[in-house]
Amino acid sequence: MTMSLSGKKVLVVGGGSGIGFAVAEGAAREGAVVTVASTNEQRVRAAADRIGAEAGVLDVTDEASVARFLDGKSFDHIATTAGDWGGPRRGPLADADLAAAAAVFSVRFWGALALAKHGVKTLPPGGSITLTNGMIAHRPAKGSVVSTAMAGGIEFMTRALAVELAPVRVNCVCPGLIRTGVWDSIPEESREAELAKRTARQLVPRIGEAAETAEAYLYLMRGGYTTGQVLYVDGGLALGG
Repeated sequence: MTMSLSGKKVLVVGGGSGIGFAVAEGAAREGAVVTVASTNEQRVRAAADRIGAEAGVLDVTDEASVARFLDGKSFDHIATTAGDWGGPRRGPLADADLAAAAAVFSVRFWGALALAKHGVKTLPPGGSITLTNGMIAHRPAKGSVVSTAMAGGIEFMTRALAVELAPVRVNCVCPGLIRTGVWDSIPEESREAELAKRTARQLVPRIGEAAETAEAYLYLMRGGYTTGQVLYVDGGLALGG
């Protein structure tokens, strides 16, 4: 049975920008009561105002803060797109400072686990938690050992959480190259050409948009018979693009 999001309470962590904002906006458009949360108070309040949502400040790297934020609340669905990478993302393993590299796991892995641990208490049977990983899990490159392991770990965590937390459903979205602020580091005059070059060999030869990526999260909220799954939104990148 596919469930409507109308009237459902949806928390989007990382909802101040990028894919997270698109998820929050899409849920609000379907009539959900949306809360967006992020570490950046100014950004998250501005994002919430744009879509008529509630705003909250939340640092998922602080488990006590996560517990306090969720205490006494009730949601039907929780999605996290929080993606502050922290730590050294790339570099030869021979040169790696492994203590510093541990920070790569702090938001996407440990933060997601803290949200699941405390968030499940706020959810009804059949409610959902949706995590986010990345294509680096499936397309490792030289120098990506730590970030590849982190992203891959989220997928296995998704499956284990689906078993652990049932009847709450747990799924994961794996985006490919998506148009978000992460690309702002490329000069504007050359950005589109660079993105076209990076996506030319994909089966869908273009960069993805945040709004179409959000559709995966919205489906996983609505799709009451789906749990323990990883949904790729990657333009075919995983198939060798």
